[in-house]
Amino acid sequence: MSFAIPTNQPVASPNSQSFGASLHVSFLLAAIFVTGAGGGPNEDNVTGLLVRSTARQWTRDSVLAVDAGVHLAAIIKIFEEHLPRASLRKTAMTSAAATPVNGDNLSTPTESTRPKLCMATGPFANLELPHETAKANATYVFRSLISTYLITHPHLDHVAGFAINTAALQQTLRRKRVAALPSTIEAIKEHIFNGVIWPNLSDEGDGAVGFVSYDRLVDGGNVALGDGEGRGYIEVCDGLAVKGWSVSHGECMRHSHHQGSCSSESTEAGYSPYYSRRSSRKDLASGSMDSARSQSFSQVSSEKKAYDSAAYFLRDEHTGKEVLIFGDVEPDSVSLNPRTARVWQDAAAKLSGGLLTGVLIECSYDDSQPDGMLFGHLTPRHLVIELGVLAGKVKALAAPDGRPGSPRKRKRPSNGHKFPSDELQPRPPPSRHHVRRRTRSSVSPSTPLRPESPRQSSSEMVLTNEDAELGSIVEEDGSSHKTSNSRPEGGASKQSTTTKPLEGLKVIIIHVKDPLRDGPSIEETILAQLQEHERELQLGCTFIVSQSGTSIWL
Repeated sequence: MSFAIPTNQPVASPNSQSFGASLHVSFLLAAIFVTGAGGGPNEDNVTGLLVRSTARQWTRDSVLAVDAGVHLAAIIKIFEEHLPRASLRKTAMTSAAATPVNGDNLSTPTESTRPKLCMATGPFANLELPHETAKANATYVFRSLISTYLITHPHLDHVAGFAINTAALQQTLRRKRVAALPSTIEAIKEHIFNGVIWPNLSDEGDGAVGFVSYDRLVDGGNVALGDGEGRGYIEVCDGLAVKGWSVSHGECMRHSHHQGSCSSESTEAGYSPYYSRRSSRKDLASGSMDSARSQSFSQVSSEKKAYDSAAYFLRDEHTGKEVLIFGDVEPDSVSLNPRTARVWQDAAAKLSGGLLTGVLIECSYDDSQPDGMLFGHLTPRHLVIELGVLAGKVKALAAPDGRPGSPRKRKRPSNGHKFPSDELQPRPPPSRHHVRRRTRSSVSPSTPLRPESPRQSSSEMVLTNEDAELGSIVEEDGSSHKTSNSRPEGGASKQSTTTKPLEGLKVIIIHVKDPLRDGPSIEETILAQLQEHERELQLGCTFIVSQSGTSIWL
């Protein structure tokens, strides 16, 4: 079974579909298998992704793991569901599943026309299987196809699965590679593979076993590597290269080697987690944080630091297309060290140049979560503020006709926190004497939305621009009219004269925290609130809530 989600409908309940369904967004860069889409508290659905370049076959080192809160268990589950549908095929392709050596280690690929058992459905479709059982084939993928683990930060919901799964690395020929920013490497080295919490299976320190090696990435990319658009990137698996930026993930609560970072500005003063809803709503449309920040300064201790997380640009070496994957991240507007803006600056140039195909970013809570209880995470209202910053930067790079893709002048990403002067203009507030009542409830931090029921679809539906219809606005007198995506009478769509700054960008939501309560699912609520904000701001992006076990094609 495969499916796609219409842009104006909430995601289906995670329990309503088979594990391993496919979400066909477009076919440009990579296949992303979501091993874990949640942020807890369920331990079987925490953050984990598998990424593969669509230009590569199933060969050794062809799969990259991005975080691994849940890992091997999810791979076993997908094989248990799809292995019964595997079929024998005659193929002249190079066999990636040649005779195993020392368990699941691959021998030199050979040409063969003998019938081979291949996966017919699911995220591992067309993979030649060397074993008969789900567990053995899943372990083969873990040992042989995945070589690198790209870790955003060392919290347990992002690394626990990998740490436990290292027990299956005995009798293999090569080390697994953990790639991350230095602060994350040091935390994993000191607090996980330390001989106390878990045996030191790395190749560094006392009692090192050597199953795992560390690759310390350079914040902002290593400019000595690559050239052109690929400058600063380092290869992390066959066909994919990475460049990482550090971002902030809340306040570091204790002193350790992973204290994180604090900018020179925030050494003396930081940003209060409490800022007005009025200023944040204005900034939703403007794409700027400056006014919100100007109202939210408060003195903080010089000892407080922001916890380090990361955002990674993954670049397909064959097509040059990229996808941006965030670890846990907090809003710049409440951060001790706001630094997501430089990621957006880098992303804006790529989006304007037609290189960025999608963004995977967390949205842990719905809008009922107060700013003082974010714990370094995003809500829909904060996520659209951040996307507004990206939109402002795209607009600043756009040609005079307002179309992205023709940048006036490419600006080098900066470590500062200045935003473009020609930002999106806020829409005038509605009159207090004539308030429009929408078909859905207004968004507020204390009232989650109950979305409409999802539209029924066939076994497979591919996202199209026509799916972007955003519904009607109902006036108090009972009359209704379409939002700006609809066509006015006797004229062309508003979209024909004004290009939205993030038009065509797919924003995939990850790390949703399940409140484990009755009522509509948290995924439905978050999606409805994001769409409500999008209707007001008209940024042009499409929101999709990921689910554990789905495949996303970008």
